[in-house]
Amino acid sequence: MKTTELLILIGSLLHFLTLVAALMVPGKLNWKGELAKLAPFLRRMFWVYGAFIFLCIASLGVISAVNYSELTAGGTLARSFCAFTAVFWGLRLLTQLFVFDASEYLTSWFYKAGYHGLTLVFIYQVAVYGYFAFAPGLN
Repeated sequence: MKTTELLILIGSLLHFLTLVAALMVPGKLNWKGELAKLAPFLRRMFWVYGAFIFLCIASLGVISAVNYSELTAGGTLARSFCAFTAVFWGLRLLTQLFVFDASEYLTSWFYKAGYHGLTLVFIYQVAVYGYFAFAPGLN
C-alpha cells in the first residue's frame, strides 16, 4: 500500500469517528427537550436534515474505504469526489470557526478535547482530499 492510499484510508476512518462524535450531539445538546419547543413539522425536518448529513458522512467514509486506490490515481471522477469532500469539510471547518459558539457546552476536558479534535479532523480532511482533488500530475 502506498502512503497516498493510506492518507485516504485515514480520511475514511476519520469520517466514521466523526459519526461517533455526532451520535453524542443529541444527548449533549438536549435535542429532545429543545426540539419539543418547535412545531412538529420543524422538529421532524430537523431530524431528517440530521439523518441526511449522517448518511452523507457515512457515504464519504464508505466510498473512501472502498475506492482509496482509485481516489489517489487522479481520474476525473476521483478528483470530483475529492473536491466535493474537501469543500464539504472546508465549509464545516469555517462553520466550526466562525459560526458556532460551542463554549457553553464545552464543560469538561473531554468535550473540549473532542471539539478541538474535530477541528483537527476537519483540517485533515480538507488538506488530504483537497490535495487529491487539485494536485497536478496524479495521473
